[in-house]
Parts: sequence; structure tokens; C-alpha cells
Amino acid sequence: MRLALKNILITGAASGIGLATAVRCLQEGARVALADVPTSAGADRVADLALMYPGRCIFVPVDVRSSAEVNKMVDRTVQTFGRLDGVFNNAGVGDMDAADHYSDEAFERVLDIDLVGVFRVARAALRQMYAQGQGHYSILNCASILGLLGQSQTAAYSAAKGGVVNLTHTLALEAASHGVRVNAICPGYIETPMLAGFDEAQRQLLVSLHPLGRLGKPEEIAHVAVFLLSDEAAFVTGAHWLVDGGFSAGKS
Repeated sequence: MRLALKNILITGAASGIGLATAVRCLQEGARVALADVPTSAGADRVADLALMYPGRCIFVPVDVRSSAEVNKMVDRTVQTFGRLDGVFNNAGVGDMDAADHYSDEAFERVLDIDLVGVFRVARAALRQMYAQGQGHYSILNCASILGLLGQSQTAAYSAAKGGVVNLTHTLALEAASHGVRVNAICPGYIETPMLAGFDEAQRQLLVSLHPLGRLGKPEEIAHVAVFLLSDEAAFVTGAHWLVDGGFSAGKS
């Protein structure tokens, strides 16, 4: 098992990519802290998973806009499992609007969750990993193809995810000497609750942007996430991994 004896923390874990990754980590032998907002279905998901993986998963409520809550989330994970070996920094929100229509509040909310929230979690994780001493640690940040390419109506989301990509590069340089690898994963459009508001015409437009002719599945992102969290990726850091069905191929 690729993650045997590893303790993994996943934010945004109540659904979609986060939940799929939590399941794959458990299948690969990890103990997993699934974190999400208190109003999510995270506690119910953990109750279900605990039937198959008793003693190996917990739910931790968190709002990544709060440094205090993020710090408590890491502390709770370590108190339960003894140490922290990996983090999938996956919590995020989507929003679409024309730039000239965006309010300060709407724009700042996306950045606070999708970029500053990623920093808060990474900072807390690094502090814990550094305190544990030299090891084989991994932080994986969820960016997006829209962190590399522009798209109309996505000013806040694209700005945040572009920040995540460059934050990843910087953290990788800082953390390497401590035995911490930091990478980003850049999904294309994936079948998650984030697309729930799209009508069929909009969905088909998104499908047409992917040369493979379909949207991605959360499990397909989870497979790559597990690799990057595992020691199989021991020489991989400071990278952003496209998992996008060919969306970005041929685009500059």
C-alpha cells in the first residue's frame, strides 16, 4: 500500500475531489482527517467510511478563512494520529461574473478561500512538519487549469488559482531542506458539485473544450493526488500537474 502508516489531512473533503481522494488514501493504507465546513456532509461521510476503515478517519470542521480554525484543525489531526505526513489543500469555491460586475466582497471572498486559505493551511502544515523533524512529507495544493490560462468570467477564480501555482513554487523552494515536498495539481473541469448550477448547454460547452470528449471524474484526480502524496513521488517538488483531458494542450 502506497500510503501505509501515513497520516493525511484533506480540506474540502466532504464531496467531489476531496472526498474521492480521501477514499483513495484510505484504500492505500493511510489514516485520514477529512476537513470541511461544519455545515457540510463531512461528518456523515466519515461515519460511512469508518464502517470500512475503523479508527482510520475523522472529521474536522474548519473554515479556512480563519487562521485559528486552521491551526486547530492541524492540532486535532496530530492529537488523533500522532503526526502529520501529508496534506491535500483542496478547499475552494467557484464563482463566475464579468470583471466589471464583481463587487469587492465577492472578489475578496474567492481569494480568501481559494488562495489565502491555501496559504493558511500550508503555513500550519509546514510549522507542524518542521517541528516533527526531517522526514518525507508532502503538501499538495489544488490549483486549476485556470491558474495557468485565462477564461472569461473567471477573474477572481483565475487570479486565486494562478496565485496557488506560484505559491506552490515558492513553498517548494523554502521547504525542500526540511524534507517537505510541495506540488500543485491543476484539474480541468471535473464532475463535482461545483458544476451543479450549469445547465446542459453549458455542460456540453465545457465538454467540447476537452479533447478527450468528456469531463473528468473526481477519482481521476484522486489517483494523481495519491501518487504525489506518496513516497513514489519522492523526487517531485515545485511542480504543477495538469490533469485536464487535454484542455490546455496547444494553448500558450
